[in-house]
Amino acid sequence: MIRSIYFSGIDELQFDIPLDQYAQAIQNPQGILWVDFVGEEPEQAEEVLLKTFGFHPLAVDDALRETHVPKVDDWDTYLYIVLKDIHFQRGEGDFDALELDVFMGHNYIVTHHDLPSTTLNQVWEACQRDLRQFRHGADRILYRLTDEITTNYMSIIEELDEEIDSVEDTVFSKPTPQMVQRIFTLKRVTLHLRRVISPLREVLNKLARDDFAVIDDRERVYFRDVYDHLVRLHDIAESLRDLVGGVLDTYLSVINNRMNEIMKTLTIITTLFMPLSFIAGFFGMNFFLPEVPISTWMEMPVFTFVIILFLVLPVVMFSWIRRRGWM
Repeated sequence: MIRSIYFSGIDELQFDIPLDQYAQAIQNPQGILWVDFVGEEPEQAEEVLLKTFGFHPLAVDDALRETHVPKVDDWDTYLYIVLKDIHFQRGEGDFDALELDVFMGHNYIVTHHDLPSTTLNQVWEACQRDLRQFRHGADRILYRLTDEITTNYMSIIEELDEEIDSVEDTVFSKPTPQMVQRIFTLKRVTLHLRRVISPLREVLNKLARDDFAVIDDRERVYFRDVYDHLVRLHDIAESLRDLVGGVLDTYLSVINNRMNEIMKTLTIITTLFMPLSFIAGFFGMNFFLPEVPISTWMEMPVFTFVIILFLVLPVVMFSWIRRRGWM
């Protein structure tokens, strides 16, 4: 699907203009054109990006056929930017990172993504309601998009924080074997989040500080604000990863303590029944038949050997345990 919003420079917006009017629209220095490719076939999108907008084939190939970490490439008359829009399903541990490719020129912005993006749709709807976003230029729309993505990151980090708190409470109240999988899922999510935020922070740092021809100097302060937010989010993501590691250590400690308590209980039960087992086993031997006199079974070599074995074996086992360092 290809959709578009065109602001001609006056107080009106045009929606979904034909493809053959894109070239004329970007020739208007007062107008702003936003074209969004949503799950479009690469062949059709490639034709529009190459012939209508004149983007470099390498940049188009990166956008349509390859997956990248967040980055920014300067092509003089336009920028090619890769952003990541993330989604996290609390309770299920599903973490998805949607690649969002952006081409931005002086008076146009082109976005491409394979799946629908809730974050981009929110900016799209906001621009439809407010013409002021287009009056400030394409770089202001790019700022709104990066700011909305960063806001989405913040909400996901808050959900992760609540999920970690919930896991901590469950670890102390009712730890289960399934808890390990849940903890490792959170650990994987925090690691993935860090891998996304770290390069995205560098992208915003470049947009805020480098000299790009298509970004007005007055707009850099907005990108600097987003960069500051990402720096804080990166630090929070690092702390969340440490918290998940602490939860895992706590879980293992709780499980070990419970195992020690169980073993203590079983040891007490074994100790209580050990004398009874010894008496039942000793007097259950064939030496103590009613028809055999005591003087007879006391003279038996086997009986003498059993008595010696009963006396020597505990001493041998005790010495072996001491040498092993178990006592």
